[in-house]
Amino acid sequence: MNTNIQQSTLPKKTLAQEHNIDEQKICKHAKRVVNTLTNKGYQAYLVGGCVRDLLLNITPKDFDIATNATPEEVRSLFDRSRIIGRRFQIVHVYYGREFLEVSTFRAQVSNSASSPNTQFNNGQITRDNTFGTIDEDALRRDFSINALYYDLAESAVLDFCSGMDAVKNRYLRMIGDPVTRYREDPVRMLRAMRFRAKLGLEIEEDTAAPIAECTHLLNDISSARLFDETIKLFHSGHAVNCFHELKHYGLFQQLFPMTDKELGHDPQLQDFIVGALSSTDTRINIGKSVNPAFIFAVLLWRSFQHAVTKRTHNGKISPESLWDAGRNTIFRQASHTTIPKRFAITICEIWKFQSRFERIRGRQIPDFIAHPRFRAAYDFMCLRSLLGEVTQAEADWWTDIQKCDAEEKQLMIEQRPEPKREPKSKSRASKNNQKNIKSE
Repeated sequence: MNTNIQQSTLPKKTLAQEHNIDEQKICKHAKRVVNTLTNKGYQAYLVGGCVRDLLLNITPKDFDIATNATPEEVRSLFDRSRIIGRRFQIVHVYYGREFLEVSTFRAQVSNSASSPNTQFNNGQITRDNTFGTIDEDALRRDFSINALYYDLAESAVLDFCSGMDAVKNRYLRMIGDPVTRYREDPVRMLRAMRFRAKLGLEIEEDTAAPIAECTHLLNDISSARLFDETIKLFHSGHAVNCFHELKHYGLFQQLFPMTDKELGHDPQLQDFIVGALSSTDTRINIGKSVNPAFIFAVLLWRSFQHAVTKRTHNGKISPESLWDAGRNTIFRQASHTTIPKRFAITICEIWKFQSRFERIRGRQIPDFIAHPRFRAAYDFMCLRSLLGEVTQAEADWWTDIQKCDAEEKQLMIEQRPEPKREPKSKSRASKNNQKNIKSE
């Protein structure tokens, strides 16, 4: 199948009687932005994922708008708006805490183009603010399913790149030469994984074939941007499928090389990761909140354990060394996906709390349960049963104590058996037990 879609200045227009788009699913604020632009004489259309999802009978979460108005012109029409970005300059138009993304039509450029608004680095477009026409804009988009425009005035879909056919037959095809397009923006490979996992699309052969030879291009992407893309993958509601697709195409090792190495000789680790991703999918799909720190804590758990082992002497590790092990693990991962400080602290707390589940006793238990990080640490502890690190009885005990009333809780605490300890001399055992109690 030929992926080199040719430019057509006359799009295929699909009218309302020929498509299944329910305009009741279109955000009223998106309609308002489009109408404001068109009333001022500009072209403006819904574009990309929202059109694709509407055609698939999925209610879109986000609505993007494309226009021939420049960012400055868009900004002048909306009081609550601001221009963002350097790589791709766009406008965010705010309604309450939500915003709509408005982008100006961009022209297709070549590596040899000499434009002050376009910059390249080894084939990667690092800045592209060269504006153009709608048909040029369609050709510079990544996949044909994302190059669809919706004209609200006519209730018509405008298709420049056979995107309607791709939606109907549920396949993913790159616009233009796949290798060139991956070099322009390697993140397109990750987007392909997300679309395949989320929408169940087949990746067209010519689009899929070059991925294996292009995975290394992700090394040229900032680790901060890769963090954002990783969150999109694992918070898509289809994280398990995303994980398997990343593994299949060799992209997971580019994002998490330490974890990928561990997976090679630890079959239980994959069950642990898939269990966490499955739990995340369930929470997202029933509308519950999730914290990015949790999945990173899972993915880096083995690396953290190795760091702890290196800092353990005579079976003991100081609290300072425990934190150092956490910081070291996160620092090593940061060269691939930066982890913001607020999440890094939570990750370290989840890890640190694991040892407390086994050793904490008495009156400290209610305070431990009341800690803001307890729930995430508890969920993590339960998952560790998949690694054989926690018994089911131990996990059940912590589950049950959260459900019982005050009297039952007190009884459970009093009857909780003491943790197993390594044999020690009587004199040293007594002193060490006192120290352990005081340190809790």
